[in-house]
Amino acid sequence: MNTALAFQPETTSEWWRGAVIYQVYPRSFQDSNGDGVGDLNGITRRLPHIAALGVDAVWISPFFTSPMADFGYDVADYCDVDPMFGTLADFDALVETAHDLGLKVMIDLVLSHSSDQHPWFAASRRNATNPKADWYVWADARPDGTPPNNWLSIFGGSAWHWDPRRCQYYLHNFLASQPDLNLHTPAVQDALLDVARFWLERGVNGFRLDTINFYFADKALRDNPALPVEQRNASIAPAVNPYNHQLHLYSKNQPETLGFLRRLRALMDPYDAAAVGEVGDAHRGLEILGEYTAGDDLMQMCYAFEMLSGERPRAQDIAAVFEKVDRVASDGWACWAYSNHDVQRHASRWHLSDAAQRLFATMLMCLRGSACIYQGEELGLPEADIAFEDLQDPYGVEFWPEFKGRDGCRTPMIWRSDNRNGGFSDAPRPWLPVPAEHLGKSVSLAAADPDSLMHHYRRAIALRHEYGAFVYGSQSPMRVEGDVLGFTRQADGQTLFCAFNLGDSPATVTVPPGNWRAIGQELGASDGPSLAPWQAYLAILNPQSEA
Repeated sequence: MNTALAFQPETTSEWWRGAVIYQVYPRSFQDSNGDGVGDLNGITRRLPHIAALGVDAVWISPFFTSPMADFGYDVADYCDVDPMFGTLADFDALVETAHDLGLKVMIDLVLSHSSDQHPWFAASRRNATNPKADWYVWADARPDGTPPNNWLSIFGGSAWHWDPRRCQYYLHNFLASQPDLNLHTPAVQDALLDVARFWLERGVNGFRLDTINFYFADKALRDNPALPVEQRNASIAPAVNPYNHQLHLYSKNQPETLGFLRRLRALMDPYDAAAVGEVGDAHRGLEILGEYTAGDDLMQMCYAFEMLSGERPRAQDIAAVFEKVDRVASDGWACWAYSNHDVQRHASRWHLSDAAQRLFATMLMCLRGSACIYQGEELGLPEADIAFEDLQDPYGVEFWPEFKGRDGCRTPMIWRSDNRNGGFSDAPRPWLPVPAEHLGKSVSLAAADPDSLMHHYRRAIALRHEYGAFVYGSQSPMRVEGDVLGFTRQADGQTLFCAFNLGDSPATVTVPPGNWRAIGQELGASDGPSLAPWQAYLAILNPQSEA
């Protein structure tokens, strides 16, 4: 590949800036013991695949002790491994192997709520006078016995559940078996920081913070205002969910969150650890991203849902997102993703051809911010069609058939094509079925084909790492010419120009003045400003031409 200027972060604590992070959903990555469920030893076995992609870090979704009502996002013990996934010793071995391969390890921390099976909640619900009585959000009924306010759960219905032990309601923004912790209580904050410290001491390099903007609820429990029909947005919850009928002004996004995030950052810094927060908000996602990542004492990264949208983003849509980022989060840092464990896979969601998938992958590696790749994305896996009788996700069961839930993006990873379970498991029946149409998109087949999408991801990630301006550089305002999106990236004398034809017709891009040299031909990029459908033009400016 072309030789480029060498760039390094200013300090080791900047490893996260521009990092490429690979998300693993443990239940579906690799089963090592034949029970049909993926586990930690399976992840360890497959870490070489992740490292070979060239990514910087692996993010592992929850593996903590849990009754699995929401598949690990309902935690019953924050400091232990659920037996279905293995042991703490297995986790330690995973971390050691990852570090030997040059990978950072980030784990999912679910701090806004726990399982109702957690000992903290068992104590809290006994009565209103025990030492943990205020560790969760409790409230009296209204005089007529109805819930204390109008807040709604993302999983459907009221966000309040009546508990006969305390004769009070408790808050649950998700399942009724996921009661919300009360971070207004200092002891709760202390306990959660102890959890983070426990994993940092085991060698974890950072965290993905689930539902980061749900940590605090309004102390006065004021009603949320209604949203006019024309303002309802289905990007956080499916359109059939009445959650979209409210502006969630008081049930999340509270100012007290910043104080807790500063405490968490102060804990992480001595470990050179970093965090990426999930901002779930259909109306203020980018503003909250900016608030939570501003300066050097809050979170390093956050992601909102703009790139997880239901409609395929056009050039003008992406330009509008980055214009808003520049306006409301100029001092922050975004982390972009097209797919994850909660949304339909983007190959299907956006109805992408192979050429379009390749272009979007290339573009992700050129954008300012960090990037997340979801397992199977590098294989081009489409969304699986799961029959109702095979559903595991309670979200899908609740809203079937208008919303089929999240199981379609959580089916097992495909390692081999000559195995009915795709090499994922030796079990007669894995926890979710392996779609027959996925078997032709295995890692083994992709590895043998130098023109496969997986090799394209490897080359795109390598290009990002080769040119430091892609990793740390500033980004110019985006220019839109029809279906073509163009911008420059710049750092320490290195200037890169990027143009992407996000359309089905040929196009020509206007290249800024200067002596440009085309790069990225190994990704199918054009040698000049004429672009085929779904083709990029990438170039580096000869420094002498800037004189």
